[in-house]
Amino acid sequence: MDAAPLRAAAASRPRWELADVFRLYGETYRRSHKLPAAHLKVMHAIQVCRTEALGGHLQRCDSCGHEQPCYNSCRNRHCPKCGSSATDKWLQHHRQELLPTGYFHLVFTVPHELNILFLTNPKILIPILFKAVSETLADFGRTHLHGRVGFLAVLHTWEQTLRDHFHLHCLIPGGALSFDGRRWIGARSNFLFHVKALSMVFRAKFLDHLTTAYSKDQLGFPGRAAAFAQAPQFQKLVSPVRKKKWVVYAKRPFSSPETVLEYLGRYTHRVAISNHRILSVKDNRVAFLYRDRKDYSRQKTMTLDAGEFIRRFLLHVLPSGLMRIRHFGFLANRWKSAQLVRCREILNAPPPVSAEPSPSFISSAADRKRCHQCGRGTLIPIRTLAPRPWDSS
Repeated sequence: MDAAPLRAAAASRPRWELADVFRLYGETYRRSHKLPAAHLKVMHAIQVCRTEALGGHLQRCDSCGHEQPCYNSCRNRHCPKCGSSATDKWLQHHRQELLPTGYFHLVFTVPHELNILFLTNPKILIPILFKAVSETLADFGRTHLHGRVGFLAVLHTWEQTLRDHFHLHCLIPGGALSFDGRRWIGARSNFLFHVKALSMVFRAKFLDHLTTAYSKDQLGFPGRAAAFAQAPQFQKLVSPVRKKKWVVYAKRPFSSPETVLEYLGRYTHRVAISNHRILSVKDNRVAFLYRDRKDYSRQKTMTLDAGEFIRRFLLHVLPSGLMRIRHFGFLANRWKSAQLVRCREILNAPPPVSAEPSPSFISSAADRKRCHQCGRGTLIPIRTLAPRPWDSS
């Protein structure tokens, strides 16, 4: 095998990484900011990911004898290096849940005026967001399709410039299972529900759950949120968004389950910024690419002070135990195994094939095992490398 493609692949790896930002400027940021333990843990994990601090094993090429270390991953869900591997494993498992029907993609967005409450109460507000969306879609499935819909919801908390932007991506098969389990009730091929009606119901449900949480003293108001702690101020925050149009966006339906699977990989384990978007890390500045949604999604460059870049990234660190991916309706974990079988029976669909790695995953795994020195041999582990103490300096 020619070594040129392997050298080209190595050259395509990002020159700068999020880990470089934390290594160069993380300690300064930690000294000047009082950070919660969850943020410190994420920063450390990203810094040491695939370094000698986590240990690994030494590999030797079975053709040319070249030796090189392979270090372990941190497996932190906020790490951009670990996202692709987690995505492949997740897709291997969930491709068996796809049905032979059209799929729709809906996006439910919360107005930015409420971001302050999300940032200070993520363990309360994010479950409320999932609950309001799931209740909205369940209601529309019952009233419009006269059955139970099933869907996947993925939480994203960011926009391209790393500012806070709370929204759910929902992937929904185009139909519903009748409540008696005897029929599949298909939706129109190019239409599921009116987004304007969805947005109105979503807004009402979310704000009802929010005001209930406030009335039960479940919300905290630290820092800047203290201005909304008292009832009159809280109502001044909520009343305008109750009159505002909320955004529910519907994308065109997918052409096939395979397209759905490919699309899922772009959303399920995405982190706030990928390493390939980072252009430079130097002189206490971080430059990165972003798409300007207000300018026809043109790609542009933004440069931030390192401290501001770190602050924005840490906005998207989720509390431990808070899940970003959830399943509802006939795809909910407690119903899924039985009701998916029933859906396939009604749709005359073949049983799911056993989970196998995707071609891209197989190709990526093969590249990792191929010797980049000679391009012919395979890298064979020859001994374990113990973790070494991490020096943050």
